[in-house]
Amino acid sequence: MTLTLPPLPYGLDALEPHISRLTLSLHHGRHHAAYVEKTRQLVRGTPLENAGLEKIVQSSVTRPDRRLFNAAAQAWNHDFYWHSMRAKGGGEANGAAASLIQKSFGGHQTFCQEFIKSGSEQFGSGWAWLVLDGDGLRITTTGNADTPLVSSQIPLLTIDVWEHAYYPDYQNRRVDYIAAYLTHLVNWDFANANLDAALRGPSAVAARK
Repeated sequence: MTLTLPPLPYGLDALEPHISRLTLSLHHGRHHAAYVEKTRQLVRGTPLENAGLEKIVQSSVTRPDRRLFNAAAQAWNHDFYWHSMRAKGGGEANGAAASLIQKSFGGHQTFCQEFIKSGSEQFGSGWAWLVLDGDGLRITTTGNADTPLVSSQIPLLTIDVWEHAYYPDYQNRRVDYIAAYLTHLVNWDFANANLDAALRGPSAVAARK
């Protein structure tokens, strides 16, 4: 079995003060780790035992028993979320993402407003995503473990809006958390790498390797 908890792409204190060391250590070391371990348990002794995480997600989405999909999709979503952020990130998009944001939303400020609105209005637990949908960008949300990985949309960035992602630092101020993500943390290099790979072909999407 090759499935293991991937390390964070930065140190535990790299995102402070916007996401604290405590929040990151609990989120990655407990929540994300638990999803990986649950996935390992559920595929052990099955034809998916040595499969990659993406294949496990895609193979389990249509099963009536949602346990494997929920665990595997949450593991995939979390890894994608870590890479959607970086130290000293945030600010206006650059490169191809900036051009498509202008085309799809009319400007960076409108994009941010719509992203904050979508993420803050997602009822209960879930995710807000920036995705490539056809030849333009869209903001979409998914509940619980659902993910655009199993749709025709190509995810470029995500933010986790489950309470455990922000409550130690922001309590019930989800809007402030999303605003901090956009202003200080979002990793536009990751978004552009995913966008470039998507435009070259689905098999080349950086986040799905």
